[in-house]
Amino acid sequence: MVKLKGAEIICESLLREGVEVIFGHPGGAILPLYDALWSYPQLRHILVRHEQAAAHAADGYSRVTGKVGVCIATSGPGATNLVTGIMGAKADSVPMVAITGQVSRASLGTEAFQECDICSIAASCTKKTFMVMTPSDLAPTIREAFYVAQEGRPGPVLIDVPRDVQLELTEAEYPEVVGVPMPEVSPEALQGIQEAARLIKQAERPVIISGHGILASGANEELKQLAERSGIPVITTLLGLGGFPGGHPLSLGMLGMHGMYWANLAVHEADLIVGVGMRFDDRVTGKVDTFAPHARIIHMDIDPNQVGRNVPVEVPIIGDAKASLQKLVPLVENTPRPDWMGYIENLKQEHPSLGIPPSDSLQPQHVISNLDTLLQEDPQTTVVTGVGQHQMWAAQFLSFNQTNSFVSSGGLGAMGFELPAAMGVQVARPDTPVWAIAGDGGFQMTLQELVTVSEEKLPVKIALINNGHLGMVRQWQEMYFENHLKAVPVPGPDFVKLAEAYGVGAVRVSEQEDVLPAMRKAQAHDGPFLIEFVVDSTTNVYPMVPPGGSLADTIEDPAFANGNK
Repeated sequence: MVKLKGAEIICESLLREGVEVIFGHPGGAILPLYDALWSYPQLRHILVRHEQAAAHAADGYSRVTGKVGVCIATSGPGATNLVTGIMGAKADSVPMVAITGQVSRASLGTEAFQECDICSIAASCTKKTFMVMTPSDLAPTIREAFYVAQEGRPGPVLIDVPRDVQLELTEAEYPEVVGVPMPEVSPEALQGIQEAARLIKQAERPVIISGHGILASGANEELKQLAERSGIPVITTLLGLGGFPGGHPLSLGMLGMHGMYWANLAVHEADLIVGVGMRFDDRVTGKVDTFAPHARIIHMDIDPNQVGRNVPVEVPIIGDAKASLQKLVPLVENTPRPDWMGYIENLKQEHPSLGIPPSDSLQPQHVISNLDTLLQEDPQTTVVTGVGQHQMWAAQFLSFNQTNSFVSSGGLGAMGFELPAAMGVQVARPDTPVWAIAGDGGFQMTLQELVTVSEEKLPVKIALINNGHLGMVRQWQEMYFENHLKAVPVPGPDFVKLAEAYGVGAVRVSEQEDVLPAMRKAQAHDGPFLIEFVVDSTTNVYPMVPPGGSLADTIEDPAFANGNK
């Protein structure tokens, strides 16, 4: 049997797992692996300029392919720089394997240069961590890591490999690659499904709340069947957007902190909630004690730790969303509920919630609405956002008629996510448009990746919403901290010149009539392109649930409240 270095075993194992792309940055403790990659051109390596970007890119790649995203970094600061992206993957249930270099075994525990106990640091941010101390353990460890990352609720796994383990020769034996089995519906879950069907039939004011689990399990068609067969309207979480067609007559859009007014009120008045692939987290529920006070709750989720964790659940269904819905759909029947649907329609008419404020300044909502026009022309486009006001406007104003068309940092809410995640999406979808929507604050956290998209010729288009502030923080300071605007103005560089310096096409827009033409120009450009939209610095995001408030306390935009237009 041929002996291989540990680093070569890593490469061979990754190939056996079907890995095609790795996002990473080299350093001393991971150099043996980089040397091995020289002999494995099948493994495409994307050089990022900061390790956090490697994790975010692997995240974006995974979300649109369904594959495990892979990122690598050196020891010490390289490994710790991955942690934000790893935690983001855990919060949003994204399968990822992070491989880090470590100081040689003899130096462990000596506080050697760039030594860091990354396994302890990452323990709470991952499903599992491994430190591989012998090269013969590499192949089985990688096999287990990929299985763990995908089994049950998906998430990240970290493998730490000392430098000398990567260099040591050994005879490699590769365990059989076995795919994660299709989840079966347990007898307990089947019993819950039967009870759920009974409650659905009895309900007078039901709603479905769908989350990211619909997309993760590929259950979008089953969700549509359930809604249409039962006649129940569908509300989504932020990360559930794209799991149900936004233009469908039964779609009520997003609920929660900045959700649609009618969606929030429908949940508050519902007598039955069917939660599928979502967590009932604080951004969805508002004040938990007042959440859906009239409703019985059915909660279907693959993670037993989430069911009943935040809200009392009458019917728990532990299992994969797709498999569970396939059992539930045949059991339900359409029950006309004209009073309930009429109530919701009246809410929509009386509380339009969304609009573009009349102003001489360019409004961010106008920018997002125009981008939606572009998306209607090319529905295969994927939108990636950062975190902040622009994220909420995107969630509100885009149509989301395509599955897996929206990628964002939900659970962790990591500013700077948008550009590196968009890189990962573009690598996965080289022939379809990818737009990154960014705020000027978050964009400056990872803007160094402009050189990566330029170098790799990734035609990511960037809509930079520049209001000169940390907009969401400014809004909270204005509304709840007596307008004490501290540390929120964000003086930025000349973003157009900066982009051009990195080899990225760029233009600045400040007038409404120039928005769509600039977007078409960007779309036609054969490389990466940035549009800096200089927008009104005082615009706030509405609707909004106030801190500590109930969904029933949702604040409307004063410009559009009570039907004002």
